[in-house]
Amino acid sequence: MSTEQHGHIGLRVYFAVFFALMILTWITVEASYHDFEPWNDLIALGIATAKGALVVLFFMHVWHSSPLTKIVLITALFFFLVLVAFVYADVLTREMLNVPSRPPGFG
Repeated sequence: MSTEQHGHIGLRVYFAVFFALMILTWITVEASYHDFEPWNDLIALGIATAKGALVVLFFMHVWHSSPLTKIVLITALFFFLVLVAFVYADVLTREMLNVPSRPPGFG
């Protein structure tokens, strides 16, 4: 009988996740040497999201946790994405509204 049937993650899965994290870290380093113009932030956030998802799902054992824990996690992620969307909406529309990004006298 496998240990994964009882909600425990085997050593093979931990090494696979570690290997995936190392590959994603290498991709992050390689992406930092290239200029993707307007896509820099989106690429960096995508890689960071993938690494964070792996850590949360496997090292924090959310993959085998109760449904309530998963609902709380999804709700927190939703509100975080709403926060990020509003911040980007503010930053990207500053020039359209002719609002300075910093008050006068603050450098």
